[in-house]
Amino acid sequence: MPLMKRITFLFVILLFTSCEYFEKKKVYTDDLLQEELKTFNWNEVDTYPTFEACEQVTDKVASKRCFQQVVLQHVNQYLKDQHLVVTTSVNDTINLSLAINHQGQIEVQNIKSKEETERAIPHIDSLLRESVMTLPKIYPAIKRGQQVKTVFKLPIVVKITE
Repeated sequence: MPLMKRITFLFVILLFTSCEYFEKKKVYTDDLLQEELKTFNWNEVDTYPTFEACEQVTDKVASKRCFQQVVLQHVNQYLKDQHLVVTTSVNDTINLSLAINHQGQIEVQNIKSKEETERAIPHIDSLLRESVMTLPKIYPAIKRGQQVKTVFKLPIVVKITE
């Protein structure tokens, strides 16, 4: 009988200690979401904003370059069509900061140019804003299947001689 008591005793101990192995841990979706959000690189998107003219470009870097080229060409052509007349030569690189929201709407956030440029072309800010507003339809950037806001800084070279 002592053997039977030992087996029963071991069985009871084993039963109480092994219950934890059968216990299911509850996983909270909020905890999973927070962990996943920590791993995101919020400064990168899966696909950059694009225009119809760039839709065939599949490479991410080439897509970004295409988007920037379309904006730059459009803005430069718009400024060229204005037939600006200046009394002093202008040679400046204007830094244009643009935001494209999750719906593809574009907004000029900031324009930085030299004081000489602003004196030579007092309405350069409004011309740049108008040129951006006449861009073709923009398809917003995508991050993990969601349309997201992005910000671009573009250099606009303005070179006008007297």
